Amino acid sequence: MSFSGTVKEELLKHVPAARHCQIAELAAILHFCGHYEGLQETAESTAGAEENLGFVQNAEKNSKNTVKLFVQAENETVIRKCFTLLKKTFNINTSVNESFSKKVAGRSSSCSILLDDPEEVRQVLQATKFMDKEGRLCDLREPVSALIVKNACCQRAFLRGAFLAAGSMSDPEKSYHLEIVCTNAGQAEQICSILLLFQVEARIVQRKKYQIVYMKDGAGISDFLNIVEAHVSLMTFENYRIVKEMRNSVNRRVNCETANISKTVSASTRQVDDILYLKQKYGLANLPDNLREMAEVRLANPDAPLRELGEYLNPPVGKSGVNHRLRKLSELADRLREVSKEQ
Repeated sequence: MSFSGTVKEELLKHVPAARHCQIAELAAILHFCGHYEGLQETAESTAGAEENLGFVQNAEKNSKNTVKLFVQAENETVIRKCFTLLKKTFNINTSVNESFSKKVAGRSSSCSILLDDPEEVRQVLQATKFMDKEGRLCDLREPVSALIVKNACCQRAFLRGAFLAAGSMSDPEKSYHLEIVCTNAGQAEQICSILLLFQVEARIVQRKKYQIVYMKDGAGISDFLNIVEAHVSLMTFENYRIVKEMRNSVNRRVNCETANISKTVSASTRQVDDILYLKQKYGLANLPDNLREMAEVRLANPDAPLRELGEYLNPPVGKSGVNHRLRKLSELADRLREVSKEQ
């Protein structure tokens, strides 16, 4: 099972104790995976009802003039969680159809739940604020009512349902990436605004006709798992992060030390070349005592770092003093080279 599937399996088992949180999570699932079939008559004329309910997807008026509510998803975990929430929150028992062939968001759905009892549909839709007291329906794809996500606990439940219904994660051993696929900008912006309440920043990008809420920051994804209360997955994710950051830290240190060694070797080779040139063209005996001593020490210890070279001098000299003397030797060698070119 993928890491994303493991997270969803953990979220499946997490059922909020409070009814309002159960409703918030169910609202998220309906928001991303639910759709209506049929039209419901109101006290208004049929034409007026059709105008008000023009957004209803796959609308078909049946003989009873009732609205059927479907919940469809590719992932069986979503349907199982919806089944559990309907039972615990509303004491509704419904069947799961695993051979449902319609498409949701352009993808084939492997299983679905159907609610066709008018009273059950009304009860669920009114509790999740997708139907008002007069029986008027709201578009399931529009942002959910602020009343549903008023409390922090309900916001957690809503994000949990959103990830179950439309979210995915990459394997943290390979890369950090979490996303929730939204059908419109309103959905995406509501997810981002709820995340911001928990000081978690997410971005939105358009992919074909969908709006994708995504995070690529390890700390942000870790916070998200904590928010939706996937604590076991959070610990697993953190273990991957620790190993990866330790490996990256070791690699950075090795690269830094390799670069420093290369820099030291390159500088030492250049200094030895300059001193040998001075010895041949000028003579070390003609140098000032401090520079002559420095030249001899460097020739005797071509691989030694500056601090070690300073300890060989009499009296000992610090790193900056050694660097200063070696720079003087290099400048003198460069001047001799220029004079030699002019002649």
